[in-house]
Amino acid sequence: MGTTKLISVLLLFLLISSLNATPAGKRLVFYFHDIIYNGKNAKNATSAIVRAPAWANKTILAGQNHFGDLVMFDNPITLDSNLHSTHIGRAQCIYVYDAKQTYSALLGFSFFFNSTKHKGSINFVVADPTLNKTRYILVIGGTDDVYFRLRVDINSCKCW
Repeated sequence: MGTTKLISVLLLFLLISSLNATPAGKRLVFYFHDIIYNGKNAKNATSAIVRAPAWANKTILAGQNHFGDLVMFDNPITLDSNLHSTHIGRAQCIYVYDAKQTYSALLGFSFFFNSTKHKGSINFVVADPTLNKTRYILVIGGTDDVYFRLRVDINSCKCW
């Protein structure tokens, strides 16, 4: 009887504590705004083609799925979809269109947060098959508010 009460109290305690549980870590939703240079918008552009194949130019993405274009950007980051909202940081990136047969890009980018509420940086690498519905982003590091450490446990054993 005493054991049953103890287990019941323990289960009730676990139930109550799980109802009030806060999610681990922070949740940050933000937008970065990309305005590609088109030959006429140098004042507002946040990205530009910096290298193009011989048959292309630096104001219009190349044909053949943009193959060979190298684009850099320095975009503002905001907390909503309005470009004119308060900027909380910058998104800086280089991406290369790397396939002739389909739209695909290789991206390396960093988000730098520098507002009073958000500090730090987070870094990504992406192999981006653009036409795929699901794409994966590899997070490779972060600092300050978005710092994390990958924990790797390497076990070695001898089997006879």
